[in-house]
Amino acid sequence: MKLMNTHLHAISVIAEKTIKMDIVIEKKLLETIRPGQFVYIQIGSSSEHMLRRPISIADVDIEKELLTLVYKELGEGTRKLSQLKKGDPLNLLIPCGNGYRIDQLQLSHALLIGGGIGVPPLYYLAKKLVEKGIKVTTIIGFQSKEDVFFEEEFKGLGDCFVTTNDGSYGQQGYVTDSIEKEQPEFDNYFACGPNPMLKAIELKLTDKKGFLSLEERMGCGIGACYACVVPTKDEKGSKKICQDGPVFSAGEVKI
Repeated sequence: MKLMNTHLHAISVIAEKTIKMDIVIEKKLLETIRPGQFVYIQIGSSSEHMLRRPISIADVDIEKELLTLVYKELGEGTRKLSQLKKGDPLNLLIPCGNGYRIDQLQLSHALLIGGGIGVPPLYYLAKKLVEKGIKVTTIIGFQSKEDVFFEEEFKGLGDCFVTTNDGSYGQQGYVTDSIEKEQPEFDNYFACGPNPMLKAIELKLTDKKGFLSLEERMGCGIGACYACVVPTKDEKGSKKICQDGPVFSAGEVKI
């Protein structure tokens, strides 16, 4: 992990209150990033926003020396981030947390399941899996048509199915409904999204091996403050989402 000063390369709106941000990062540091890790970004230079914001890494372009973040405007801090312009300075802790452990797996077909702002980290994961010759099927869920993003990007890597809660785009319902309808073949699943979604996936796919990436409010982001502790499933201990996670094996922690 490195604390670094850098600057914004580009910023754009890609869906309802959904912002894509490209940040200049040196090549050597980008090469250390694993899918599922996140950055801890400072909001401004004043004391108005004391805590940094954790944002998942959506993509890495080593040749262009660019890191892509995608986040939702959910409060004053993220709104302030969205007001930045090309060339504005940024201060990051990067990379943070443990990502998806794909180098330790033997698989031929992966199922990726994302909900809302849990979708972005799955894109870089999908790219890395495809680079390894692994087939990828993706199921992504959103509230409505206005919230949908990255569909075409995922379709460029394999089959992609979209669900919306209100039925305004794709299949109406939740990602678990799409799993039931499509019945995809896969060896391992990788999921990221809100806790109710992750719970439902864990219950539905109990006979499958998988990994869950948890979304959680954080304090320090480096495991010192114990603000993001989650109990293990066997109740014999606990894990820090910012340090031990955000990715855990299915069944490892209580969601």
